[in-house]
Amino acid sequence: MRLGRLGRRGPEVPDEVAAVLGSRAAEVLSVAREPRTTAYLVATKTHVYAVRGGSEAGSVELDRPWHMVDTGSWDDETRRLTVQWVDRAPASVWEIELPSTLPQVFRERVQATVVLSDEVDLGGRQKARVVVRKDLETQALLGQTILGRGVRSTDPGVLETTRAALDRLREQVGLS
Repeated sequence: MRLGRLGRRGPEVPDEVAAVLGSRAAEVLSVAREPRTTAYLVATKTHVYAVRGGSEAGSVELDRPWHMVDTGSWDDETRRLTVQWVDRAPASVWEIELPSTLPQVFRERVQATVVLSDEVDLGGRQKARVVVRKDLETQALLGQTILGRGVRSTDPGVLETTRAALDRLREQVGLS
Protein backbone atom coordinates (compact mmCIF):
# COMPACT_ATOMS: atom_id res chain seq x y z
CA MET A 1 0.00 0.00 0.00
CA ARG A 2 1.35 3.38 -0.95
CA LEU A 3 0.85 6.45 1.14
CA GLY A 4 0.49 9.82 -0.47
CA ARG A 5 0.80 13.24 1.08
CA LEU A 6 -1.92 15.78 0.55
CA GLY A 7 -0.32 19.18 0.48
CA ARG A 8 2.85 19.97 2.36
CA ARG A 9 1.48 19.50 5.85
CA GLY A 10 -1.39 17.14 5.25
CA PRO A 11 -1.47 13.69 6.81
CA GLU A 12 -0.36 10.62 4.94
CA VAL A 13 -3.44 9.20 3.27
CA PRO A 14 -3.45 5.71 1.77
CA ASP A 15 -3.95 5.91 -2.00
CA GLU A 16 -6.95 3.60 -1.77
CA VAL A 17 -8.65 5.99 0.69
CA ALA A 18 -7.83 9.05 -1.41
CA ALA A 19 -9.31 7.27 -4.45
CA VAL A 20 -12.58 6.60 -2.61
CA LEU A 21 -12.88 10.13 -1.21
CA GLY A 22 -12.01 11.86 -4.45
CA SER A 23 -11.95 15.65 -4.09
CA ARG A 24 -12.91 15.34 -0.41
CA ALA A 25 -9.43 13.92 0.23
CA ALA A 26 -7.99 17.44 -0.06
CA GLU A 27 -9.56 18.32 3.30
CA VAL A 28 -8.19 15.36 5.30
CA LEU A 29 -6.89 16.36 8.73
CA SER A 30 -6.28 12.88 10.18
CA VAL A 31 -6.53 9.22 9.18
CA ALA A 32 -6.51 6.13 11.38
CA ARG A 33 -6.94 2.47 10.57
CA GLU A 34 -9.61 0.48 12.42
CA PRO A 35 -8.00 -2.97 12.80
CA ARG A 36 -11.19 -4.89 13.60
CA THR A 37 -12.92 -3.89 10.37
CA THR A 38 -9.86 -2.76 8.36
CA ALA A 39 -11.74 0.42 7.53
CA TYR A 40 -10.02 3.78 7.72
CA LEU A 41 -11.46 6.55 9.84
CA VAL A 42 -10.96 9.87 8.17
CA ALA A 43 -11.42 13.29 9.73
CA THR A 44 -11.79 16.16 7.29
CA LYS A 45 -12.54 19.80 7.97
CA THR A 46 -16.27 19.21 7.61
CA HIS A 47 -17.00 15.47 8.00
CA VAL A 48 -15.98 12.22 9.60
CA TYR A 49 -15.83 9.20 7.30
CA ALA A 50 -15.33 5.48 7.60
CA VAL A 51 -13.81 4.30 4.32
CA ARG A 52 -13.15 0.78 3.19
CA GLY A 53 -10.48 0.56 0.54
CA GLY A 54 -9.37 -2.46 -1.37
CA SER A 55 -8.23 -3.66 -4.74
CA GLU A 56 -11.81 -3.59 -5.96
CA ALA A 57 -13.89 -0.43 -5.72
CA GLY A 58 -13.75 0.93 -2.20
CA SER A 59 -16.68 2.49 -0.40
CA VAL A 60 -17.65 5.16 2.08
CA GLU A 61 -19.36 3.32 4.93
CA LEU A 62 -20.02 6.40 7.07
CA ASP A 63 -20.27 10.03 6.05
CA ARG A 64 -21.41 12.34 8.86
CA PRO A 65 -20.92 16.09 9.29
CA TRP A 66 -19.29 17.09 12.56
CA HIS A 67 -22.40 18.86 13.88
CA MET A 68 -24.17 15.49 14.01
CA VAL A 69 -21.80 14.22 16.72
CA ASP A 70 -23.45 14.46 20.14
CA THR A 71 -20.58 13.18 22.26
CA GLY A 72 -17.41 11.20 21.88
CA SER A 73 -15.32 9.42 24.47
CA TRP A 74 -11.80 8.04 24.20
CA ASP A 75 -10.55 5.07 26.23
CA ASP A 76 -6.74 4.97 26.44
CA GLU A 77 -6.61 1.32 27.51
CA THR A 78 -8.73 -0.12 24.70
CA ARG A 79 -7.85 2.64 22.19
CA ARG A 80 -11.55 2.92 21.44
CA LEU A 81 -13.42 6.02 20.36
CA THR A 82 -17.14 5.81 21.08
CA VAL A 83 -19.40 8.28 19.30
CA GLN A 84 -23.00 9.12 20.14
CA TRP A 85 -24.96 10.82 17.38
CA VAL A 86 -27.43 13.70 17.74
CA ASP A 87 -30.08 11.85 15.73
CA ARG A 88 -29.83 8.84 18.07
CA ALA A 89 -28.39 6.62 15.36
CA PRO A 90 -26.61 3.61 16.88
CA ALA A 91 -23.33 4.56 18.53
CA SER A 92 -20.16 4.08 16.52
CA VAL A 93 -17.30 2.36 18.32
CA TRP A 94 -13.94 2.44 16.64
CA GLU A 95 -10.63 0.99 17.72
CA ILE A 96 -7.83 3.28 16.63
CA GLU A 97 -4.36 2.10 15.72
CA LEU A 98 -1.85 4.35 17.44
CA PRO A 99 -0.02 6.57 16.93
CA SER A 100 -2.79 8.72 15.50
CA THR A 101 -3.97 12.28 15.84
CA LEU A 102 -7.58 11.23 15.18
CA PRO A 103 -8.79 11.45 18.82
CA GLN A 104 -7.45 14.99 19.14
CA VAL A 105 -8.72 16.09 15.74
CA PHE A 106 -12.10 14.52 16.53
CA ARG A 107 -12.39 16.59 19.70
CA GLU A 108 -11.29 19.80 17.99
CA ARG A 109 -13.72 19.41 15.09
CA VAL A 110 -16.71 18.68 17.35
CA GLN A 111 -15.87 21.64 19.57
CA ALA A 112 -15.58 23.85 16.50
CA THR A 113 -19.26 23.24 15.78
CA VAL A 114 -20.58 24.33 19.20
CA VAL A 115 -21.56 28.00 19.34
CA LEU A 116 -23.76 27.96 22.48
CA SER A 117 -25.27 25.24 24.62
CA ASP A 118 -27.42 25.01 27.71
CA GLU A 119 -28.75 22.23 29.90
CA VAL A 120 -32.50 22.18 30.44
CA ASP A 121 -33.98 20.82 33.68
CA LEU A 122 -37.22 19.03 32.84
CA GLY A 123 -38.09 18.15 36.43
CA GLY A 124 -37.31 15.04 38.40
CA ARG A 125 -34.04 13.74 37.07
CA GLN A 126 -34.90 14.44 33.48
CA LYS A 127 -32.67 16.71 31.45
CA ALA A 128 -32.13 17.86 27.91
CA ARG A 129 -29.54 19.96 26.14
CA VAL A 130 -30.17 22.67 23.61
CA VAL A 131 -27.33 23.65 21.34
CA VAL A 132 -26.66 26.11 18.57
CA ARG A 133 -24.13 24.46 16.24
CA LYS A 134 -22.32 25.48 13.12
CA ASP A 135 -22.37 23.36 9.99
CA LEU A 136 -18.67 23.54 9.15
CA GLU A 137 -19.34 23.02 5.44
CA THR A 138 -21.92 25.79 4.92
CA GLN A 139 -21.16 27.90 8.02
CA ALA A 140 -24.92 27.94 8.72
CA LEU A 141 -26.03 28.03 12.35
CA LEU A 142 -28.63 25.49 13.43
CA GLY A 143 -30.42 24.59 16.61
CA GLN A 144 -30.44 21.12 18.16
CA THR A 145 -32.33 19.61 21.05
CA ILE A 146 -30.81 16.51 22.61
CA LEU A 147 -33.08 14.73 25.04
CA GLY A 148 -31.56 12.99 28.04
CA ARG A 149 -31.88 9.32 28.85
CA GLY A 150 -35.48 8.26 29.27
CA VAL A 151 -36.91 11.57 28.03
CA ARG A 152 -39.36 11.47 25.14
CA SER A 153 -40.52 14.41 23.11
CA THR A 154 -44.09 13.29 23.83
CA ASP A 155 -43.64 13.68 27.61
CA PRO A 156 -45.76 16.57 28.99
CA GLY A 157 -44.05 19.93 28.71
CA VAL A 158 -40.88 18.65 27.07
CA LEU A 159 -41.41 20.25 23.66
CA GLU A 160 -42.52 23.57 25.11
CA THR A 161 -39.66 23.78 27.63
CA THR A 162 -36.92 22.78 25.21
CA ARG A 163 -38.31 24.99 22.43
CA ALA A 164 -38.27 28.01 24.78
CA ALA A 165 -34.68 27.24 25.85
CA LEU A 166 -33.53 26.83 22.25
CA ASP A 167 -35.30 30.06 21.27
CA ARG A 168 -33.31 31.89 23.98
CA LEU A 169 -30.04 30.55 22.56
CA ARG A 170 -31.08 31.35 19.01
CA GLU A 171 -31.88 34.92 20.06
CA GLN A 172 -28.41 35.28 21.63
CA VAL A 173 -26.74 34.49 18.31
CA GLY A 174 -29.15 36.54 16.21
CA LEU A 175 -31.17 33.67 14.73
CA SER A 176 -34.58 34.86 15.96
